[in-house]
Amino acid sequence: MTTRRIAKVFKSRPTIEGAGVHLKRGFGYFHVPQFDPFLMLDDFHTSNPEEYLAGFPWHPHRGIETITYVLEGLVEHGDSMGNQGVIGAGDVQWMTAGSGIVHQEMPQLSPTGTMWGFQFWANLPADRKMMAPRYRDVKAADIPEVNLDKGIRVKVIAGEVAGVRGPVRDIVIEPLMLDVEVPAGTVFTQVLQAGHTAFAYVLEGEAYFDDGRDAYAYEVVGQGWTDLERRCACGTETVILFAHAGDAVQVTTTDSPVRFLLVSGKPLQEPVAWQGPIVMNTQEELRIAFEEYANGTFIK
Repeated sequence: MTTRRIAKVFKSRPTIEGAGVHLKRGFGYFHVPQFDPFLMLDDFHTSNPEEYLAGFPWHPHRGIETITYVLEGLVEHGDSMGNQGVIGAGDVQWMTAGSGIVHQEMPQLSPTGTMWGFQFWANLPADRKMMAPRYRDVKAADIPEVNLDKGIRVKVIAGEVAGVRGPVRDIVIEPLMLDVEVPAGTVFTQVLQAGHTAFAYVLEGEAYFDDGRDAYAYEVVGQGWTDLERRCACGTETVILFAHAGDAVQVTTTDSPVRFLLVSGKPLQEPVAWQGPIVMNTQEELRIAFEEYANGTFIK
């Protein structure tokens, strides 16, 4: 078994989205197609209600899937199909926008004082962009946790670990999505599907994400030239993009534990035409989508 090397490391950047939500963007528009089939990763983590309560009022999506994972806090949601509910701590919502949906996501005052969650966007292939919208709403209690050797704990949202499958299934990009905790002085290895794009996002602590431990073997994006320290270990709010070659990823801790998300999916290798909340294959398809939204024929 060969382990994957790091292709690039990305430092997340502060930005403001929606009606004024402060968040960190791990990757996005300018990183296409490096993360194919994934388009964007946003991390919203704050204890200041003024930085999240404005939320994401009504807006459209077409041609993508949005994946929301909440660690702390509450997010109310509603949509043009009449669905509504609350995503709470530990819950996941995997929404396939498909042919079109209009929805809102509105964080509520957090019971713990802290709002912490993530949203990924995953692309849909050309032949599925106009599929009927659908949801995978998964409560925290329905996400299995696998306890491996040496105290490693893995929440399996999608994919499989040690024979345990996650509740999110039958998704076009064949995803793996894990929430992994590795104690200090431990090695974690996860087999990946051949050719699938894979990345990790560090939530807490730090670790080595390949066995080379050569900080100059990959590009660090978002690190200023005046930051002269090139560390091999990757810490919080860092995205690690793995090379496609190799059978597995290997994560090694030393003095500190680490918690990270590990995500992978099947690349689409298709053209991307992206404007705002809509992602299609051509500029003409984008024009049609926005024209339909303006004239009231967007929802199919």
